[in-house]
Amino acid sequence: MLLILRTRPPRPKRTRTSRHRTAALLASAVSVCLLAAGAPAEPLGVGDRLFPYLGNPGYDVTSYDLSFTYPGTNDKPLGAVTTIDARTTADLDRINLDFAHGKVESVEVDGLPATFAAAGEDLVVTPRVPLPKGSWMRITVRHTSDPRPVKGRDGGWVRTSDGLAMANQADAAHLVFPCNDHPSDKAMFTIRVTAPDGLTAVANGVRAGVGRDGGSTTWTYRTKHPMATELTQVSIGRSAVLHRTGPHGLPVRDVVPAADSRALGPWLAKTPDQIAWMESKVGAYPFETYGLLMAQASTGFELETQTLSLFEKELFTEPAYPKWYIESVMVHELSHQWFGDSVSPRSWSDLWLNEGHATWYESLYAQERANKPMEARMKAAYGASDGWRASGGPPAAPKPPKEGQKISIFRPNVYDGAALVLYALQQEIGKDAFQRLERAWVRDHRDGTASTADFVELASRIADRDLGGFLKGWLYGEKTPPMPGHPDWASTPPAKGAQTKDAPARSPHGKALTGKTAHGE
Repeated sequence: MLLILRTRPPRPKRTRTSRHRTAALLASAVSVCLLAAGAPAEPLGVGDRLFPYLGNPGYDVTSYDLSFTYPGTNDKPLGAVTTIDARTTADLDRINLDFAHGKVESVEVDGLPATFAAAGEDLVVTPRVPLPKGSWMRITVRHTSDPRPVKGRDGGWVRTSDGLAMANQADAAHLVFPCNDHPSDKAMFTIRVTAPDGLTAVANGVRAGVGRDGGSTTWTYRTKHPMATELTQVSIGRSAVLHRTGPHGLPVRDVVPAADSRALGPWLAKTPDQIAWMESKVGAYPFETYGLLMAQASTGFELETQTLSLFEKELFTEPAYPKWYIESVMVHELSHQWFGDSVSPRSWSDLWLNEGHATWYESLYAQERANKPMEARMKAAYGASDGWRASGGPPAAPKPPKEGQKISIFRPNVYDGAALVLYALQQEIGKDAFQRLERAWVRDHRDGTASTADFVELASRIADRDLGGFLKGWLYGEKTPPMPGHPDWASTPPAKGAQTKDAPARSPHGKALTGKTAHGE
C-alpha cells in the first residue's frame, strides 16, 4: 500500500494476519441506517483498472476536516465527525462516498439532513436538493471509526501497544473515515484528535493548536499541501515528540514511544542529513515538515504517510539489521515524500513511479554511503525480471489483485523491476539528462498527480527525442528488453508450468521486494 513488506533477519517466527477483503465481510462491517426509501443505492468508482470501485465520480474534494475522540483504549470505536468540502463536476442527486467499518449516525449536506444507505464499499448520500454541476457542497458525517480488526480484513487503524496509528494504502482510508478514497483526488486536511490526558496525538502537517478540557486534550493539525487519503496519518499513544531542525530551517519532528526516546535518538539524528542528500539529487523538500513515527506494532512494513512516515520501532532495535540497511529503508520512505506524496499516481497502475523511484534512491544511497553497488543490484534484478513480469505483470501494467489479496499489487515488478526501468532510461539518455528529468518531474508535478504517459512525455522532452518506443517495452512488455550498455545481461525465464503466487514478495530491504540477491548477499 504502499505497504512495504520485507524478509527479516533470522529470528523467532510469528504469525501475521492474512489480508482478505471480501464484499460480504465489508457489508457486515459497515453499519448504516436507511432513513428513507428510494431507488436502490449502487456502488460507484472512478474506473481505476486495479480498484474499479475505489473513489467516486461527480465531485472534487477540496478539504477534509476530521475529528476523532479516542476513548482511552484501542479496542473500542472512536467517535468521529468527518466534514468534506467539495465542488461538483456533474449534476448530482446522489453523492457516493467510500466508507466501511463504522456506524453512520447522521449525514448533512449543506446543513440539511440527508438520507443515506450502504452499497458495497460506498456510503450513498441523497441530499434534499439535487446539486448542479459547478456548485460547492459541504457534507458532514457523524460516525464511529472502529480500530478493531475484522476477520479477513486489514488496513486502516493499526493498534499499537499503547494506542493507534494508521496504514491506509492502497485502499483502506475509507475503513477509518468517509472519503473519496483515490489518489487522483487530493485535498487539504485538518485533523483533530481528543484523547485522555497523558496521551499524545500527532497527525500529518503542523500543529495548529492544543486545547484542554477536564481530563482530555484536543490536538489539531493542518496540512499546508494537498494530500491523498491513503497518506493520512494519526498517532495516539504515550509518545514523546522530538524536535530538531533540517536543511533551510525545516522543522523535523519525530514521534517515538516515550520510554525509548533516548535509545532511538541516534537514528533520528540522521534524518536532516538524509533530507539534504535527497535535496542534492532532486531539489527542495516539498512539504512543511518531516519526521518518523516509530510505532510499537507488528506491521511487517514501513509506510510513507505524508510528512510523518510510519516505521516499526523494531526496525531500529533489532540488532541483526545492518546499519546501512536501516538507513537505506529510512531514505526509501523519505524519497516517497517527493515521489508518491508530492507527486501522486494518477491511477494505481502508475504505482511503479512511486516505488521505482523510492527503490532507486534507496539503492543510490546505499551505493554512495555503504559501498553497495547499484549496478550489481540492477544486474540481479534484470536476471529476475522476466519471472516478475510473468508473475505480476510488467511495471506499468501490474496484474490486478486477486480478491482477498488487495495489497498483492505491491510485487517485485513495481519495486526493483521499476527501478530497473529507470536504470535502463539513465543508460539510454545519460546521467546528466536523467538528473534533469528527475528534478523536472518533481518540480512540474508538485502537489499534483501524474501518470506514466506524463513521465514518458517529459523524458522525451528532456532527451529531445521520442522515447515512447524505447520505454514501451520496459514499461509494458511481457519480456525484459536488452539493457543498454550491458549486452551480456540475461534474464532467466520462468520455468514452464511454474506456479506463481499473487502475493507480496519479501525482501531484506524495506519496500524493494527483490530478495537477497539484490545486494549480492
